[in-house]
Amino acid sequence: MYRYFLQPQLDALNNSLIGYELLIRQHVDDKWILPHNFESIPIDVQADLIARTAKKLMLKIGSVSFNVNQGQFIDCTIAQAILNAQKQIYPVNLVLEVTEEVTDEHVTNQQIIDQVHFFDEHGIQLSLDDIGTGLNTYDHLKPILRYASEIKFAMQNFRQEGREAEIPENLKFWKGIADQYKLRLILEGVENQEESDMADDLEIDLRQGWFYGKPHLFKLDGDKF
Repeated sequence: MYRYFLQPQLDALNNSLIGYELLIRQHVDDKWILPHNFESIPIDVQADLIARTAKKLMLKIGSVSFNVNQGQFIDCTIAQAILNAQKQIYPVNLVLEVTEEVTDEHVTNQQIIDQVHFFDEHGIQLSLDDIGTGLNTYDHLKPILRYASEIKFAMQNFRQEGREAEIPENLKFWKGIADQYKLRLILEGVENQEESDMADDLEIDLRQGWFYGKPHLFKLDGDKF
């Protein structure tokens, strides 16, 4: 069984909730764990979960986000399932966060751009997740930045790679990119007051992290656990 855990995304300037990121988890042996292989989860299962979850949230928030890799982003079957989910949750906006995950499939920039145009027609937005780490370097993303609506800077990725000292300089760089391309910038992985203050200093209002709220299980109608 799969369910989404929700993590709030906040506008710290106005102290308001703008949306949730949906983080899928699997129930195994009475515990909720990260799925071993996200691509093995049937997309119709995910689409149904998105729709059921968002319907219960739709009077409270403006958007829900969930992760796909580049291969999933351009997949026609997945796109149709996402489209169906968006229709069911309107007027809540669906945001697809394309992660830095390396896949076996080679995806071109043009394929990404073409799919952005397709999703745009249906009100579904592209977010470039994990900027500055993995595949999502500036040189790699530059050709598609002007087609995105949002970028997300994940401080936890830098910590995991032992690059924590590089966070302030990299964050300033990506704040400049967000301003240049008129993108929303969400700072992820905010864990303490010091990091919140850093975001204040850089005038980054949109934030996500344990400092503001840990991911929590969102139960659906009929759930007994």
